Amino acid sequence: MDWLVTTLKTYPEIAIFLTLGIGFWFGNLKFGKFSLGVVTSTLLAGVLIGALHGHITISANVKSVFFLMFLFAVGYGVGPQFFRGLKGDGIQQVILAFVICLSVLLSAVIVGKILGYHTGLTAGLLSGAATISAVLGVATDSINQMDISGEQKKAWLDAMPVAYAVTYLFGTAGSAWFLSSIAPRLLGVKDLAEECRHLEQKMGGAAQQQEGTASARRTFDVRAFRLTNQLLAGHRVGEIEAAFAPDRAFVGRIRRNGGGMMEADPDTIVEEGAVVTIAARTEALVRHGPEIGPEVDDRELLMFEASVLDAVVTNKALVGKTLGQLVAEDLRDTGRGVFARKIVRAGQEMPVVAGLELQRGDAVTLVGGKADVERAAKDIGYADRPTEKTDMLVMGFGIVLGALIGAIVIRIGGVPLGLSTSGGALISGLVFGWLRSVNPTFGRIPAPALWVFNNIGLATFIAVVGLSTGPSFVAGVKNNGLTLFFAGIVVTILPFVIALYFGKYVLKMPAPILLGACAGGRTTTAALGAVQDAAGGSKIPALGYTVTYAVGNTLLTIWGVVVVLLMK
Repeated sequence: MDWLVTTLKTYPEIAIFLTLGIGFWFGNLKFGKFSLGVVTSTLLAGVLIGALHGHITISANVKSVFFLMFLFAVGYGVGPQFFRGLKGDGIQQVILAFVICLSVLLSAVIVGKILGYHTGLTAGLLSGAATISAVLGVATDSINQMDISGEQKKAWLDAMPVAYAVTYLFGTAGSAWFLSSIAPRLLGVKDLAEECRHLEQKMGGAAQQQEGTASARRTFDVRAFRLTNQLLAGHRVGEIEAAFAPDRAFVGRIRRNGGGMMEADPDTIVEEGAVVTIAARTEALVRHGPEIGPEVDDRELLMFEASVLDAVVTNKALVGKTLGQLVAEDLRDTGRGVFARKIVRAGQEMPVVAGLELQRGDAVTLVGGKADVERAAKDIGYADRPTEKTDMLVMGFGIVLGALIGAIVIRIGGVPLGLSTSGGALISGLVFGWLRSVNPTFGRIPAPALWVFNNIGLATFIAVVGLSTGPSFVAGVKNNGLTLFFAGIVVTILPFVIALYFGKYVLKMPAPILLGACAGGRTTTAALGAVQDAAGGSKIPALGYTVTYAVGNTLLTIWGVVVVLLMK
């Protein structure tokens, strides 16, 4: 044991990786439906290792590097939705997100003033109760810029992770419980799942039809039928496809009576007895296929190249239009032979319903014949093909530019005002993420790399914080633990109550979307998952999540500067 302690003190990098390993292992364990979470587990692991093995000295530059990387990645991921929310119908969700974030800030400051907390405790309270870990780093930068004694700085900085750890658990679990169980009752919703189904139908959805009884079920399929319906024989392919209306169906290939095969287009005439391949939703094929004729197993005809490809929406002509509008506008050129299997916005899967508006940066998973999918992806915007390469030029200079701007400090009345290097990195990430959505050939960061920058960046920062404050952590919990816990409950729940009634009576938002927006404004993905579970697995609440998440992530992080100024 002595050897291990000496080794960890001599090589603190080993202590960091030990903390990360324990944090990710324990944070991913589930106790029923409850999970401690990687961030909290990593903090507690760092505290435990730091407390048991004495003071482990780690350069402050280590956590700064990883924290800048984390904040740039956060901004990059939500940039397109943040700027989209500043215009058009997204402004309603921006207003709600601002109300939530302002309520969080004021709640934390008022509770902190009432309980006599100093700046560090209040910043940690805000960070943990609102589950916005980035506040720890931003507030640290702001405190370090203040003209106070080194002893006072240390006391404030040591208190932040204590308050964060004590309040984070209810901040996460309490948010999920409140939004999924209590909030629907406050909104007068008796059956959230039924409310979502009603809204889906209103938006032209068919989500219930897409659900299979087993994972082997195909949402889309291609089958071959022999044309025996005399009412359709001798007619054009377009007329045969119209027989499936209102379902979308497409004839891909034809085997003529003489045995020859050909590719079909809407004006091709199909004679009686010919075999045609039809691509459609499985339920449409089952329902309408027999109207064409008997199904046959023509292996050669069915053996053509199919493709699944993600296309990022950048075409201005498509932005703001609903899926229903695009279908109604006769997508003979763009959408023929192609179906949208999934739509992902800012990392969240959207419901594929007729009323869903496409937005710049949406990733649409297309399925269909290879040539059709390639054509559609080009018309939609940009084919997002799998790659392992990250544009480090953009990321490196993006962080440098943002950090340099954030490092500029203006003093007004002796009070330092500035974004800090961390706040600058966040803003830079927002801008570069938006630029990427405008020009998708620029600044690519693949999803796995973005996951590393996000998760490892934050976890390493938290690990260093835990290791550095381990010796003083236990004393802090003893002195303030119980009071902090109840203070965290207030700061977690009160902003939700304010936002729910504001969204219902002022903004007139539908309950399912309002619940998703509350989860987004507080940047708690766990709460969104709980709401969707309570809604019977519906994706409808996610419609309110992405814009508010982008705004919430930005404002709550900036509050790390503001809370320090207000408490001072």
